[in-house]
Amino acid sequence: MSDDEISQGELDDEVNETEGTETINKRKKLWNSFKRRAKPKRWGTKEKGNKTNGGDPRLTLSQPEINDTSAINGLDSPDKEFDSLFEAAQKRRDDQMGFSDSDLPSLRNRGEEAERPKSLALDEISPVGSPTTTSPPTSPTSLSPGASSSTTITTTTTTTTHTEGKVNINNYQFFLLEVILREGKDLAVRDKSGTSDPYVKMKIGNKQMFKSRTIHKNLNPRWDESCTIPIENINDPLLLKVFDWDRTGDESMGSAQVDVSKLPPNKLKNMKIKLTEGNKHEKLGHLVVDFKLSPKTKEEKEAYLARKGGMAGKKGKTQSWSGVVTITLLEGRNLIAMDEAGTSDPYVKFRLGNQKYKSKTIQRTTNPKWREQFDLYLFEDQSSVLEVTVFDHDVGSKDDLMGRCTVDINNLEKEKTHTIDAELEDDAGSVHFLLTVSGTAGSETVSDLANYKLDPQERRKIVEKYGLKNSLKGIKGWDVGWLQVKVIKAQGLASADIGGKSDPLCVLELVNARLQTQTIYKTLNPEWGKVFTFNVKDVHECLEVTVFDEDRNKSLEFLGKVAIPLLRIKNGERRWYTLKDKRLKGRAKGAIVLEMDLIYNPVKAAIRTFNPREPKYIPDNQKFSRKILMRNINRVKKLAMGAVEAGAMMKSCFDWDNKARSACAFAGFIIGVLTFQLYMAPIGLVVLFIKNYIVYSVIGGLMKTSDTDMYEDSDDDEDEEVEVDKKSKKKQPEEKKSFKEKLQQIQEVCLQVQNGLGDAAAMGERVANTFNWTVPWLAYLLMTVLSIVTIVLYNIPFRFLLLAWGCNKFTKKLRNPHFIDNNELLDYLSRVPSEDELIQYRELRPDIPAQILAAKKKKVS
Repeated sequence: MSDDEISQGELDDEVNETEGTETINKRKKLWNSFKRRAKPKRWGTKEKGNKTNGGDPRLTLSQPEINDTSAINGLDSPDKEFDSLFEAAQKRRDDQMGFSDSDLPSLRNRGEEAERPKSLALDEISPVGSPTTTSPPTSPTSLSPGASSSTTITTTTTTTTHTEGKVNINNYQFFLLEVILREGKDLAVRDKSGTSDPYVKMKIGNKQMFKSRTIHKNLNPRWDESCTIPIENINDPLLLKVFDWDRTGDESMGSAQVDVSKLPPNKLKNMKIKLTEGNKHEKLGHLVVDFKLSPKTKEEKEAYLARKGGMAGKKGKTQSWSGVVTITLLEGRNLIAMDEAGTSDPYVKFRLGNQKYKSKTIQRTTNPKWREQFDLYLFEDQSSVLEVTVFDHDVGSKDDLMGRCTVDINNLEKEKTHTIDAELEDDAGSVHFLLTVSGTAGSETVSDLANYKLDPQERRKIVEKYGLKNSLKGIKGWDVGWLQVKVIKAQGLASADIGGKSDPLCVLELVNARLQTQTIYKTLNPEWGKVFTFNVKDVHECLEVTVFDEDRNKSLEFLGKVAIPLLRIKNGERRWYTLKDKRLKGRAKGAIVLEMDLIYNPVKAAIRTFNPREPKYIPDNQKFSRKILMRNINRVKKLAMGAVEAGAMMKSCFDWDNKARSACAFAGFIIGVLTFQLYMAPIGLVVLFIKNYIVYSVIGGLMKTSDTDMYEDSDDDEDEEVEVDKKSKKKQPEEKKSFKEKLQQIQEVCLQVQNGLGDAAAMGERVANTFNWTVPWLAYLLMTVLSIVTIVLYNIPFRFLLLAWGCNKFTKKLRNPHFIDNNELLDYLSRVPSEDELIQYRELRPDIPAQILAAKKKKVS
């Protein structure tokens, strides 16, 4: 209905025929004036110097009572004096409501006008934090003959009440819905056994927001799982779907919709949700769910999105995740056979919240070995249940489900590596992997240095645990010690981002245990302030500390690395360590401050030395390099030259080139053969140790090399590998597949030759370094063992010792079927570092900034 129709209809209904012509004319003029004044409020106009003011399609509350005859008769010039009448009514409305007409477009944009009845007064709309104003509904007064309007502008009565905690959701555009999935009752039967394996999915639109764990063989499952769902459109319903898990395919058990807009804001509401399925009349049971709808302001929305996206507006990035879940997928055991040949082609899918990871496929096996490592991120508003699903890969058809299981990460201790043997459902085998939760940020975390307090009693317990009195306790577990590492800060790191800054984080690795700090954004001088602890299984291992730069896609870029042998740690010493390149042979930019404390049992450590080393599940990716091959050839050649020189010396004695030397050698040979006993062999080795110890104490290390002996071509090796990769990539489209395969086979053969020569050279260098006191702890250990062997050989006949050794070797497998045979001598030599490892462990002088040096001098003075 147009304005002219409204005005004419109201005038026809309200004007009395007995009224005078003058009163009618005044009313018409007043109405026309009101239309001109109210038009910007209703439809929106663009005034000069102002933005477009959107209007409300209804008449605003500030409309004056034009049907009041007394008010009209009091106006000499309605067209001029209407301003005072209009402004008075508008002022009255503003005083009652607490907001003006300029606030109404936001209400209209949310679809309020489409849902609110036309008779609803604007007094019922109350903004957050303002008093609620209630006024009696005012209907247009019909003027009967001889009657006058009983409502005037100045006599309107209003009642104002203040209600605390009452929120109007229409004033918000963003919400967080907290959902607690409690339980299901009387759910439908989908299995032949008369039960079901239910789980629940929650969706908004086509996007899945949550998936619960599966409760097996239960029609009244209890989940007690929670999640937080962000909502931008309050009118989008939340869809809950219940499924029955089956190995061949999941089956629906019913669904339901929840109207989020009808939930009370900021209040926990418990609901029983009845499940339905299409037009079926089957009783599907119901779900018990708790909801809490939290409206968020624009600032709170930006803060939430900043945490989700890792950005904090103009101030820069902040850590978006609450923790890092590092998973090392090792192997599968006794998986079910899905193929006709009695094997499978298994791969594993991991899911944590909205993050997924898929492993590689291992062909034709039920005991696959993957050896893969990856990271998933924990968020505060996402589920902490890790889903592990194993599939069998099929060509040309859908992959078959082999089994699944779940791991609740909240039940695992943080900042510690856990060994998990996850049993798959329905006895479908198991998956073996390592899991570590680290990277937690904030002073509330256990690993934060600000919260760390040295407890003398706790340290005393650790010292007693690894004391000599407990040397024979817990030998099978091979937990020989305890290591604490304080990661303080770093200085002068390399810039990895375009702005000349980096987002550094620090990763600590001790064999297969892996922990990391939080990320410090936009800095080259991060201060982490973290404390980590490791269980030490072998004191001869090396702690690797690597600094990475975190990129936007959560990938890591290498900044520097340092390797620290545990036996070189000085307890309680806070010191700088220079960062090195990836090969640990060249200098990288920056240095890191660490403080370490190592406590271990020497008896357990000695016994552990003669047992196999713990294998590293994720070995370094080795590539063929011509320079590395030549270097290994030179190392083997150097050892071979020593044997050739020894042979030449013996030949010269036999040839009597030097008569005095030949005579002494001949006399020594005769005396040795006549008087030699078996116990004298270890005595000779002990004498060799003593001789080299004297040289070591005088010179400071027989085999010690200088900094100039370091491989200066390590960068060239990397550049060469990169160039080879680029060339191969460029030639790939042009070459034939057969030629590529041949080239790859040649590279594999060359890599095997390269590694074989390296292993041979390393073994010879380890034997030489054993007697050169390269690692004093190992030298003392071997001298002690040789002394004991000497006493045993002197008192016990050799034949009895040989008999005892043979019986032990033959019966060991019978006594322990899971025993892994080993060679104690080779296990000992594996702990002795080769020349290549000595170069990697060498510490470089750190480039400490001048400001820090000046501060240290002030403290000393």
